[in-house]
Amino acid sequence: MANRPELLAPPEIFYDETEARKYTSSSRIVEIQARLSERALELLALPEDDVPRFLLDIGCGSGLSGETISENGHHWIGLDISASMLNVAVEREVEGDLLLGDMGQGLGLRSGVIDGAISISAVQWLCNADKSCHEPRLRLKAFFGSLYRCLSRGARAVFQVYPENIAQRELILRQALQAGFGGGLVVDYPHSTKKRKEFLVLTCGSIQTSIQTSKNEHGESCSEDDFSEDEESGTVSMSDRNRARKRQKTKKNKKGREWILRKKEQSRRKGNDVPEDSKYTGRKRKSRF
Repeated sequence: MANRPELLAPPEIFYDETEARKYTSSSRIVEIQARLSERALELLALPEDDVPRFLLDIGCGSGLSGETISENGHHWIGLDISASMLNVAVEREVEGDLLLGDMGQGLGLRSGVIDGAISISAVQWLCNADKSCHEPRLRLKAFFGSLYRCLSRGARAVFQVYPENIAQRELILRQALQAGFGGGLVVDYPHSTKKRKEFLVLTCGSIQTSIQTSKNEHGESCSEDDFSEDEESGTVSMSDRNRARKRQKTKKNKKGREWILRKKEQSRRKGNDVPEDSKYTGRKRKSRF
């Protein structure tokens, strides 16, 4: 795990000018990025009506994923926290519009203007507290909440993620569901160590989702039944959930008569002067006008 970039430095520092050019010039990375972007677009399940959609690429970097979006005939806008990565994207003359920003602070986009969103290897960065003011849960909450607002009703968002552990996976999924999304996790090649890829597929709105598409080691599609063995082994390979219900707050009177009597007795043992107990001890006073 020592070679995970998110463990070495914050993204805006790790992806400096040298690292940004190195990342973009690697033929292996370009190939992997294109393959993952194609898979993300496939999971977006956009209508096949030859109408271009307006998509959001979160953590767009130097525009490698954006090129895949453009090749599929769609328009896009990219967001990234690394100015060096965006400078490389400008030099490469990518077709999408570029924004410099921190997704953990929310997306400053108008409500309902985005037809779909993808993200390749970016969301797990929010699970790290790179600054003293960073709280992963709150940053994920701000991100998913703003994403939910800017997506059109029924639109999908697909995130390819590399969670460090099960706790990170559950944290990301929990915050997404609490923001109002429906959906779950799709895992390609769940029994392979090297080929395994996780995609968080979310739907904006109260639409029921049934995510049954994945791939096995032979590149074939799998149904939901194919995941039972992997789930029993303790690995989260797929889930299909709706928006979590808000817990009703119940008022608990923690300072009732028994609590007051106990506190008075403790004070007496310390030698303090405490008023005698009476039938009025712990009784709630009537409110006055």
